[in-house]
Amino acid sequence: MSDARAAILARLRAASTDNPLPTLDTAVLERRRWSPTERVKRLRRGMEAVHTEFLEARTEDWPEVLGAFCEREGIKTLLYGPGTEAGRRLAAVMAVTATALRPYDAPVETFKDELFQAVDAGFTTTLGGVAETGGLLVAPGPQEPRLLSLVPPVHLALLRASAIHDTLWSAIRSLGWDQAPPPNALMISGPSKTADIEQTLAYGVHGPRRLIVILVHDLPGTPA
Repeated sequence: MSDARAAILARLRAASTDNPLPTLDTAVLERRRWSPTERVKRLRRGMEAVHTEFLEARTEDWPEVLGAFCEREGIKTLLYGPGTEAGRRLAAVMAVTATALRPYDAPVETFKDELFQAVDAGFTTTLGGVAETGGLLVAPGPQEPRLLSLVPPVHLALLRASAIHDTLWSAIRSLGWDQAPPPNALMISGPSKTADIEQTLAYGVHGPRRLIVILVHDLPGTPA
């Protein structure tokens, strides 16, 4: 290492020691807190305002609810992540439906044509939701790649009511993202939409035209 570079690095280290970063005052970020049932209501209200659709389900029957929706809507091919616990539950139920499950278990280059032309919907899990603004928290990875929720014209997302947070800040802290941010994270509030120069709103131009949330009512006291 050159003497000049060593001197610069030494000055930077000394500066960081002499002038530590101030403690962040997060009081304003933590001001909004609601009951678990109110979080569900606020999230639904915010997401339905931008054309998100909801299916009601319970912990024990959400795969059947999703399967019935696919049959009712004529969804012939559903892409999913076979490596997740939810994916394995879904596969066990969907095997007896008219909808064919397509596992996302290979590099996209090997089935690109099928992905863009023959898949009707994609299914993903979520890490939770945000009540204040209305949105789903998704962290794509090897088991559920980003294209799973981006390419198919219909995105089916599994959300547990107990995993809905008050605010984005409370979600970040609960998930530990304030200490170790994920390499890829998304907040999805509704289907893809855009407007041209004349402000004509169109859905599905840059992503799914429909977002269907399978809301699992797993809060204590939720009616069976």
